[in-house]
Amino acid sequence: MAIEPHTIAAHIAGTVRQLRKERGWSLDRAAGETGVSKAMLGQIERGESSPTVSTLWKIAGGFRVSFSTLFDNDKPALGELHRDGRESVWGDDSAGMQARLLFPYDPLLGFEMFMIELAPGAISESSAHASGVVEHIVIVEGEMELRLDERWQTLRAGEGLRFFADRPHAMRNNTATRLRFHDVIHYLPGAASGI
Repeated sequence: MAIEPHTIAAHIAGTVRQLRKERGWSLDRAAGETGVSKAMLGQIERGESSPTVSTLWKIAGGFRVSFSTLFDNDKPALGELHRDGRESVWGDDSAGMQARLLFPYDPLLGFEMFMIELAPGAISESSAHASGVVEHIVIVEGEMELRLDERWQTLRAGEGLRFFADRPHAMRNNTATRLRFHDVIHYLPGAASGI
């Protein structure tokens, strides 16, 4: 499967390859650091595999970079409208999830922001992120069930929750309508040292 140039899939493939080479890591070393198999990393670098959101978080954590680094590295200045020629959208069909990058990681402010959509009946499970990563969830449309520490809680449109994301967590849409929410990811000092 060949990937189109100038797509997010191509950007992810090139970024993972570049991060590994900048560090002088073999695929074995990268697999050990990220918890993603050597075979899967090779497939991602060659554009032969479409990684899940969970896999992308493992890669970002292992390389100590922000999640949005894998999607886009254009950083608009404060007061500058962020408009990108290519769509900064990543779909994870296995999770019924679509993530649109609204603001890439800003080292001055220490955050990045996504608009996430979960299809009816979809669930997205995340492994623990790096220590010092805080997620801020604000529901725009629909209803989310969020699992933290094996406890589910419900968030509705207009409600939000902030939590340390250094533990496994899950988001699901148990309704018949779509779920849309903002996900602001804040990196406390040292949480993403490679950025």
